[in-house]
Amino acid sequence: MEGRISAEIIGWGSAAVLLATLSRQVYSQWRDGTWRGVSRWLFVGQVSASIGFVVYSWLQGDGVFVVTNALILLTALAGQWIYIRNKKRHEARSAQPPEREVST
Repeated sequence: MEGRISAEIIGWGSAAVLLATLSRQVYSQWRDGTWRGVSRWLFVGQVSASIGFVVYSWLQGDGVFVVTNALILLTALAGQWIYIRNKKRHEARSAQPPEREVST
């Protein structure tokens, strides 16, 4: 019974992290009045929740959800990588002085 309770806590805890993360992203987009600009916390929360869901699914012995949640985890990691790459590219472009036109 104790193992079952521990598995349930991991599953519900992961669900809570995911819902809190998604809710925060929706709030940020609503507050900013834009659909652009994904928060890095979306990916941090998604990675955390996905790890919990993989463990939870494994403890439940559900191979389908282990694989599915592992793939969702990989998607979150890819999203985080893209977010960081795009942010660095934008910062690098912003740091460059504007080019001058050469008149002849």
